[in-house]
Amino acid sequence: MTRKHLGRATLAALPFVLAFLVDLILFIALKDRLPTRLAAHFDVSGDVNGHVDRTTYVLVTAPVLPMLGALWVLMVVGGKFYGRAHRLLIAGGWAAAAFLQYVLGAALIVNLDVPEGGAPARFPLWHLAAALGAAVLAGALGLLLARLVPAPENPYAGKDPADRARIALADGEVAGWARTTGSWWLPAGGLLTAAAGAGVGIWATWFAGVPLLVLALLVLTFCRAHVTVDRRGLTVSGLLPWPRVQLPLERIETADSRSVDAVAEFGGYGYRVRPGRTGFIVRSGEAIVARQPGGREFAVTVGDSATGAALLNTLVDRNRAGR
Repeated sequence: MTRKHLGRATLAALPFVLAFLVDLILFIALKDRLPTRLAAHFDVSGDVNGHVDRTTYVLVTAPVLPMLGALWVLMVVGGKFYGRAHRLLIAGGWAAAAFLQYVLGAALIVNLDVPEGGAPARFPLWHLAAALGAAVLAGALGLLLARLVPAPENPYAGKDPADRARIALADGEVAGWARTTGSWWLPAGGLLTAAAGAGVGIWATWFAGVPLLVLALLVLTFCRAHVTVDRRGLTVSGLLPWPRVQLPLERIETADSRSVDAVAEFGGYGYRVRPGRTGFIVRSGEAIVARQPGGREFAVTVGDSATGAALLNTLVDRNRAGR
């Protein structure tokens, strides 16, 4: 790892390390004042609707910050974020770490000195507002610190659009391109999540089951990508006709075919929004990456992306020429 990468990784990991240490120290310091069963889940009014023992609480919450921190380091170092997007990504990590640490810490505070079998703990909603405030302050600090480490430079910035591949079309000739791609495990994961949501709803509470069912619907919706390049531009839809993403030709500067890493560059799968880029990501691998005039990128993972990107460049040229 180069010195620059080490500095970026350190800056990305630091807020999660600090948040984990604060949460750990807080738990150790308050352990003797906590009940054996902690109020760990609250409804929208702040009333408790779920308890766990202290061991389970530690096993469930302890890995959250380290795992999220590892993902953030992976995105910062290997995610190909450039310039302002790189600084915003680091700031987002500081904000996320501060928000989670405050919420986890507040969950311990509201359990302090609660008698066994007595009045249950409550989680006042003002804690969420305070957590958001902490996130804003930490994000601003992260944005300032990000300036201490030089951001990676976009290798495509300043590259002549004429260097991109194109497909030769005769005057008046019409062409289109379409492909569908997906992965087997996303539908399987969506079905398992739906089954879990139904089970939780039937045997426990629909308050927890409905979010799982919504998550399952989103996973199933975005488990396949149908990609079309034609005179309308770049159009991407999922398993269902809606929602769909459409980039008209006038909003596209250039298009490239390149390999993307779903986790490192986008933090996961499905429809993803990250600083400086959005994407419809169903797997890692080759993708059409459309660059917009403001520098923002839209990526969709699909096979034969080189052909799709080349045709898109040709159609963009035609649109600019008014043909």
